Amino acid sequence: MISFENDYSVGAHPKVLQRLVETNNEVLPGYGNDSYCSRAAEKIKQACECPDAEVYFLEGGTQTNAVVISTMLRDFEGVVAAVTGHVSLHEAGAIEYTGHKVLQVPQHQGKIAAGELKTFLKDFYSDDSHEHMVFPGMVYISHPTEYGTLYSREELESLSQVCRQYRIPLYLDGARLGYGLTSQQTDVSLKDIAEICDVFYIGGTKVGALCGEAVVFTKKNTPKHFITMVKQHGAMLAKGRLLGVQFDALFTDDLYLEISRNAIEMADILKKVLREKNYPFYLESPTNQQFVILENEKMAELREKVVFCFWEKYDENHTVVRFATSWATTKEDIEKLSRYL
Repeated sequence: MISFENDYSVGAHPKVLQRLVETNNEVLPGYGNDSYCSRAAEKIKQACECPDAEVYFLEGGTQTNAVVISTMLRDFEGVVAAVTGHVSLHEAGAIEYTGHKVLQVPQHQGKIAAGELKTFLKDFYSDDSHEHMVFPGMVYISHPTEYGTLYSREELESLSQVCRQYRIPLYLDGARLGYGLTSQQTDVSLKDIAEICDVFYIGGTKVGALCGEAVVFTKKNTPKHFITMVKQHGAMLAKGRLLGVQFDALFTDDLYLEISRNAIEMADILKKVLREKNYPFYLESPTNQQFVILENEKMAELREKVVFCFWEKYDENHTVVRFATSWATTKEDIEKLSRYL
């Protein structure tokens, strides 16, 4: 069996694992108050070209979204997200569990359109009964999106302009950020994201770390007592060093971007193989997630040798499936898949 199920099935990149082993016997303070977390935070601020940024390390993506969103919203506010957004569909109601509603807006290949967002917010405040409704308190996007698509710099700036007009923060989920930054079809840099967004996170779990995400507040806007609330939400590691060591390694010598490029290169080869064998694409993705339409019988046959992800039903006889490459995908993996196809 070969796996294209997701981009976090493999453990840690060897250089990250090596640093964990090398630092294993060091006696260090807990809860992220160690030298590795401090050093990693400084490297991230340099990479973002945002010296005033405030960086925090949390366990995983769902915890990060729940903590950031719930601590930035007031009790009567919800978060605006695409109907296909990760917080809308794939986090088991984690946001609602914190007491905040996800306010869904239309999606376009996973993305929110600034014009539709503005209409949504305008319509809310035009409603004479809006005091009896959940207020839109922030906007959530992911980059790449659930469909592997990317926002352009212009699109991000347009969303940010709407958010500023309505005085609500723009939050970017960067679970797969490395794969977005290294796509050949992007015009968005880490510096751009830091300038445009009010808060975002750099994904480690899906990009070479065993676990962990780095939250970056860019406008000196960290919620008061944020660390206390991280702990309340169960998103804090006593051995916070584990996250610091990993991100210190990932942001040394551009390792984060270097290993992310492998996923993009392998995805490009994968797309070529799929096209050669006449498998239709559900949409065009410039990153590591590729969505293909399979006949149900072919899908069942392929499952005997390949692990991939069901995405959605296309029609009675066809299904949309996802093949995901990662920093660990090899040419040999794709050659095997090609033979099976």
